[in-house]
Amino acid sequence: MTALAHRSLVPEILDLLAADDARALASRRDLARINALMFQAPIMASLMRKFLARPPGRILEIGAGDGTFMLKVARRMATDWREVELTMLDRVDLVTPKLAADFARLGWTVKTITADVFDWAEEEGRAFDAITVNLFLHHFDDEGLQRLFSLLRRKAPLILATEPLRANWALAAARLLWAIGANDVTRHDATQSVRAGFRGGELSGLWSAAGGTPLEERRAGPFSHVFVGAAAPAGDASKDTP
Repeated sequence: MTALAHRSLVPEILDLLAADDARALASRRDLARINALMFQAPIMASLMRKFLARPPGRILEIGAGDGTFMLKVARRMATDWREVELTMLDRVDLVTPKLAADFARLGWTVKTITADVFDWAEEEGRAFDAITVNLFLHHFDDEGLQRLFSLLRRKAPLILATEPLRANWALAAARLLWAIGANDVTRHDATQSVRAGFRGGELSGLWSAAGGTPLEERRAGPFSHVFVGAAAPAGDASKDTP
């Protein structure tokens, strides 16, 4: 049995730093490059094309960060998807007016919610057509994920997630991030993200336990793990659909 046979969660440094801390700002720039190296935006775009039969009116992104990841996704989808309302949820609002203007040029409207995801999800609110998640679910242990999934299932008929792949080659690559000039925060957090990442059908099992139906879970590219789940239980396509 290898050291990566089971998930291991250790607090990530970026989550403990103030939003305007110099090391945090540098690490977020690193994360934009890491997202590109992992092909996260094209992977998410391909999931959207596969599982959303028609252009969505409202999308929720949880753990949105500074919004640059979803902007890259939107640029890939905007030719066919216009007038999308994108709600970005995170504990800190990092979305700038410039970024909102970049979305507007694509025909997308941006709204932000600054809140803890659990606090927000426990409240009643308008439903979404889909929920997207990028490099966020791995921050929670299995108990937290099952609770989160139970709440998110009420918010949208579909969840699409791109997460770190828990594998030896992904861990080896994370240890080489010094080569692209990544700072100490990024180097630490990247290896911890791999150890906390996913493999096999781990997210499917948690989604099923929360009452939903897994649609797809697999490795995507060299470093990513994807999951797609439907809110309704198997055999009840109408339940929980907005």
